Amino acid sequence: MRRRITRREKRKKSKQVIMISTICLLLILGVGYAAFQTNLSIKAKGNIKCSGTIAKDLLLKEVVNSGDGLYKDTYEITRYFYKGASPKNYITFNNETWRIISLEEDGTLKIIKDESVGQQVWPDNTLWNAPVEINTYLNSEYLNSISTNYDKIISHNFNVGIIDDIRNDDLANQIYEENQIIWNGKIGLLNASEYLRLNSNVEMCGTSKKALTNMSNCKNTIWLLKSFFWSINAAYVTDLYKATILGDGGGIATSIGDKIQLSIHPVLYISKDTKLCGSGTEENPYTIAN
Repeated sequence: MRRRITRREKRKKSKQVIMISTICLLLILGVGYAAFQTNLSIKAKGNIKCSGTIAKDLLLKEVVNSGDGLYKDTYEITRYFYKGASPKNYITFNNETWRIISLEEDGTLKIIKDESVGQQVWPDNTLWNAPVEINTYLNSEYLNSISTNYDKIISHNFNVGIIDDIRNDDLANQIYEENQIIWNGKIGLLNASEYLRLNSNVEMCGTSKKALTNMSNCKNTIWLLKSFFWSINAAYVTDLYKATILGDGGGIATSIGDKIQLSIHPVLYISKDTKLCGSGTEENPYTIAN
């Protein structure tokens, strides 16, 4: 009797062992398959290259009339500017964070480096096209340091004319003054009038005079709110040409003396055939398709 019971117990235990082994094997195979699928998915995603869309075609789909975003300019109607506190205009260039300033009539993108590349002096009575020392630095040492996307940089016209009255209330005339002197090159700085046009609060911040009067409000409706940095334009002040200063509340000012050092944020144009991927957010910036 004991032998029969023992045999039954043995058979029962044998079945349990087989069942447990089968379950373990199925679990191992399941985990392995899932890991294989995950690895395959990751590799597949890593190997997918975005073919991209021509920048002009992509961005023109995003034009807005209110809030933060890309606006058609009211002064130069063939240009579009990113306005507001937080538009989706982030772009990766040279493996760095830049921001898109404008979409130009010729399809090029005007972009500005988010971080400063250092500080320099802009002496009195020197103009960008003289050239000022900052110009020389940006178009030699700094330009040569760009290793990625270099082929997308094009020589372009920059409006470097002198502003007659830095506290003017006539932006159209200021734009006209800036456009009277043209410098063609690869790397420049932001125009004073362009800085004003990045503000979505046109009523309170749309001219130099208004922006200076309402700085506490204007700083909340412009994305390019840096500590003081140089503009590409000079201004005429009491028989001197003085460099213009941007930032700190959305207004424009002029340098005091000729020894002041301020930040430099390079500005350049990338070619009209550039294709972009991404959505322009800080988390998913536009990238240049290969």
